[in-house]
Amino acid sequence: MKILLVVSGSVAAYKALELVRLLRKQGAEVTPILTAGGARFVTKEALAGISGARVHDDLWAAEAEIGHIRLARWPDLVVVAPASASLLARMAQGLADDLAATVLLATRAPVLVAPAMNPAMWAHPATVENLRLLRARGVAVVGPEDGPMAEPESGPGRLAEPATILAAINALMAQGPLAGRHVIVTSGPTQEAIDPVRYIANRSSGRQGHAIAAALAALGARVTLVSGPVALADPPGVTVRPVESARDMLAAVEAALPAEVAVFCAAVADFRPEAAPTQKIKKQPGAPPPELHLVLNPDILATVAQHATQRPRLVIGFAAETENLVEHATAKRTRKGCDWIVANDVSGDVMGGAENAVHLVTASGVEEWPLMPKDEVARRLAARIAETLA
Repeated sequence: MKILLVVSGSVAAYKALELVRLLRKQGAEVTPILTAGGARFVTKEALAGISGARVHDDLWAAEAEIGHIRLARWPDLVVVAPASASLLARMAQGLADDLAATVLLATRAPVLVAPAMNPAMWAHPATVENLRLLRARGVAVVGPEDGPMAEPESGPGRLAEPATILAAINALMAQGPLAGRHVIVTSGPTQEAIDPVRYIANRSSGRQGHAIAAALAALGARVTLVSGPVALADPPGVTVRPVESARDMLAAVEAALPAEVAVFCAAVADFRPEAAPTQKIKKQPGAPPPELHLVLNPDILATVAQHATQRPRLVIGFAAETENLVEHATAKRTRKGCDWIVANDVSGDVMGGAENAVHLVTASGVEEWPLMPKDEVARRLAARIAETLA
């Protein structure tokens, strides 16, 4: 792999040296870009010595000698570690005010950022919005972790450890049995607004969908994860498209097409309020509660399974049932027009729990899988997908 490593201003920049060592140990070629802020914490000489490559830090020198465009198009992957709040903001705004920002704007390679900053900066609405924009544009994110900071406080914002960043790089660039194949996965619940403070949703943590996305990425797939609101970290090496409503999710899925595989694990709300007031619905003393008129949400699984021009080769749905599991799942597979249905009984604590027992319903019959951790269900399903495509 050819890795362009951008080191920006953070006391955690010293970890970039260990990341370079790990990358070179597995045979990667690393070319560093050091920002002015990054140079406050590590030296060009240290980065050059460990990488065995010239360290670039001057936009005008790069322009005069090799050009920022050539540098931007050299790598297989651009890694920003650490990624400061300032550099993330400049990336989100498309600024090109130094060599790092210019290369990030010009590159066609995938980009992975590893944020590092004070917890207050990480939680600031500006940073939250910048990360949302970058994720929506396909930038992958690893970390940050929760832990002690350089200053005497602790919280989220600590740079991910070099080994964790390396795992994310390997997942993003994996050359496994699904290498070169695009897979769409949906995960989590959808939220359908009743008014600005209330919504209808399903009981889904997103654990199973996120685990499936991670397992597919580990086999080399290029994964687009369309996720409703969850309290989970983004899987390493996965492009995440955050959404809220079922209509948002359908739009994001259709925008991600074409794909060879689509796995619809999200717990999509079947209904939404016909109208959502822009002001909070107030409770009136002595008055009956307001009536809530519901309408059907779009059927995302059926829409993609029956797509006229961009139907994925393999379309997989999930069936969450509380009774007659196999019968309902079998009927759903036929009705939706999908290839497989992964059926699970959710009458217990499956939704939000760490384990799952599923039935895989295909045209060939029904397989019963035993109770196992959701990560193992994901790996087993990913292996079956790879075997089928092969």
